[in-house]
Amino acid sequence: MENYRLSMQGMTKIYGSVAAIEGVNFSVVPGEVHALIGENGAGKSTLLNILSGVREANAGEIMVDGNVIKMKNPLSARQAGIAMIHQELQHVPELSVAQNMFLGRPITQYKGLFVNKKAQLERAKTILKQLDPSINPDEPIKNLKVAQQQIVEIARALLDDAKIIAMDEPTSSLTPTEFDRLAELIADLKSMKVSIVYVSHKMNEIFRICDRATIMRDGRQVGVVNIRDETEESIVSKMIGRKLEKVQHQSFMTDKQILKVEDLGRGKDVLPASFSVQAGEVLGIAGLVGSGRTELLKLIAGIDHKTSGSVYVNGEQIHKLNVSNAIKAGIGLVPEDRKKEGIIKQRSVAVNMALPKMHNYTRNGFIKKSKLADAAMQVMSDLKLRPLDIEKHIGLLSGGNQQKVIIGRWVAADTKVFLFDEPTRGIDIGAKSEIYNLIEKLAKEGKAVVVVSSEMQEIMRISDRVLVMRQGKIAAELTGDDISEENIAQYAINEAFNKK
Repeated sequence: MENYRLSMQGMTKIYGSVAAIEGVNFSVVPGEVHALIGENGAGKSTLLNILSGVREANAGEIMVDGNVIKMKNPLSARQAGIAMIHQELQHVPELSVAQNMFLGRPITQYKGLFVNKKAQLERAKTILKQLDPSINPDEPIKNLKVAQQQIVEIARALLDDAKIIAMDEPTSSLTPTEFDRLAELIADLKSMKVSIVYVSHKMNEIFRICDRATIMRDGRQVGVVNIRDETEESIVSKMIGRKLEKVQHQSFMTDKQILKVEDLGRGKDVLPASFSVQAGEVLGIAGLVGSGRTELLKLIAGIDHKTSGSVYVNGEQIHKLNVSNAIKAGIGLVPEDRKKEGIIKQRSVAVNMALPKMHNYTRNGFIKKSKLADAAMQVMSDLKLRPLDIEKHIGLLSGGNQQKVIIGRWVAADTKVFLFDEPTRGIDIGAKSEIYNLIEKLAKEGKAVVVVSSEMQEIMRISDRVLVMRQGKIAAELTGDDISEENIAQYAINEAFNKK
């Protein structure tokens, strides 16, 4: 038997009568980066929850360095040398870096009565020196960039001499440059013989940093592969149980102008921007994180207050641009952060779908349930919501299905301009394909579609035209063969390139 750092055998977790995972085997050797891959709902999160002690398995055995671990809670995991880095970073913004590193595990003195701040600071300095010496342990963590906050999470794991670090979607908020730094850190951890469990929907990351991958589908392990022997297509096929068809971009653009943006700006965040979008057109907006892409969409949607410019829909200016008037004019925003800005978790699919124009489904302040149900069934059936349960709380759905409900919200509201901010963030590859199909369906129906995305392959897949933003301004407009990764990257990064 191979010398495994981590071995999970026969892992099973049952909720009621449903097996979230069943008979899953998962093993990692020292100094290996092992990807855990699968669609949303495949069982990845359940396996990670068991590994980190958040959930207790109904059956199965966990071994670390050949020793059986009784995993009862997160402390059990920590004592076994297992650390978890979550997608949503766990820290207290007002506290310093060092204080955050020692949350729940302080170094104490005088029989445990007082925290030994000096000892904590020195230990934090020692660990951070290995990872990023530029991080000041005395600095409030809220002042750090997201990438640096992630490094602090890794430093916290190393405090306990973690042998196994599980990373759940660690790059969801990172720029490509910041991912490069994370990849370097992971390589350093490998050289220290730390084992990494890596969960990501981004195939380029998997192929760059991972050695092997365990592929899950419907709660079961369906394969363990060497990354160097695979292609993206072969891994996706194993994930979804069928061959994923490659679809070329189709254009449905017409000569009819739907959206016109004229000198729209907000201080230094968004410098005056002017562009238009035709009926049936998908306009992509690319650029680095912080380039002003999201801020521009929020101005168009009336969420943030503009300091200059105007927005027109079908030739009519939206006077007093705010959320209500933007919706009335036919503008709908699918936000970047679904969970915080897009849904009410404890309300049903039907209610979430109806939010922008709830008055259409009420009388004297009361919801007309039959009218709402009929509309929700029709819209969500067209958008292929699975399972088609409009009474289910939206918080219980996968990311892809939540996104379908938010899109359905604007379809039901007879929206003319669809604004998508990172439409496939945190969504698995199978669901991504469905979202792309929905975007093209909207274009085919004559809607004007604007898509902000950090994934260049995504921008190139769905866009008729691409605007590249840099430091709050539109640095370039690309069409046809000029829409390439090289051009997008150059304009996004290099101001001088824009002046050629």
